[in-house]
Parts: sequence; structure tokens; C-alpha cells
Amino acid sequence: MMEMVEAKTAAAMALAKEIAGSWFWTLETVEPEPRRLDVIMRSSEDLVPLVTALRVKRLGYLAAITGLDLGQEAAELEVLYHFCAGSAVITLRLRLTVEAPVVPTLSAIIPIAEIFERELSEMFGITVTGLAAPHHLYLPDEWPDAVYPLRKEFDAQRLAELDI
Repeated sequence: MMEMVEAKTAAAMALAKEIAGSWFWTLETVEPEPRRLDVIMRSSEDLVPLVTALRVKRLGYLAAITGLDLGQEAAELEVLYHFCAGSAVITLRLRLTVEAPVVPTLSAIIPIAEIFERELSEMFGITVTGLAAPHHLYLPDEWPDAVYPLRKEFDAQRLAELDI
């Protein structure tokens, strides 16, 4: 049984490397640990075609989309799209500027992506173009504009003064 899982994992990792390596231009790949492959995308324009390629090849399922604030010095946010295939985890990584963080929706390809994307939008201020329901998911409707609770500059004390 374990040998079968390992074989599926190895096949998934090889297929993910093949997809990333045969892209229109080479995408950087990193293996930070066994059974993990990070694919670094250079542009949000790569996202939908790359995810489509993963889906066509039936390479796992979307487990999560997470956001990271890389800090004021970097002035960047990063979006991570985690796909699981067996015990392999393929993560598509995309860096965005803090001034104009925009990604296209994946909900037409993977409907469950909409929940993760709405969370990215309200918690990090990342604009997700094509999102069917862009309203708040977790925060109250009266939440102030341009206040993103998972960004490092978020000031909970200031928010307390606004009495929300």
C-alpha cells in the first residue's frame, strides 16, 4: 500500500515538473522538502493557463489558497495556491506589489476557489478579477475600506477606536 502511495506521489511530482518545465517560458521550481514542489510564477497572467494545465492532467486538487504579507520593506504580497496529489504538494507561488495586487479568479475552473479568493480579497486587499460574489465573507458589512486585518501594517488599536 505504502509503495503505491509513494509511486503516485513520485508520478505527480514528475508530472508537475514536466508541466512547469514545458511552459511558454521556464518557470522556476524549488523542492523545499521531499514531496513538495514550489512553482514560482512571474506574472498573474500565467495563473489561469497553468491551473488549467494541472486540471487537464488531473494533477491533484486545490487544497487551499493562502496569502502572505512579506512586510513593508519588500512591499509585496504573495499568493500561494496549494494543490495536493497523493502525498505530494504542488504550490504555485505568485508575488504581487502592495500598490496593485490583482489576480484572476479560478472559480470558473475550480468553483471552490471562490471562498479562498474572497478571503484573500477582504483579509489582504488583493483584487480578484471576475469574482462572482465580491462581498465580505468574514468581516462585517460596515468594515472600513482599505483596512486589511492580515496585512502587517494592520493596527487593531486604531480599529478599536472606530468602534466596529
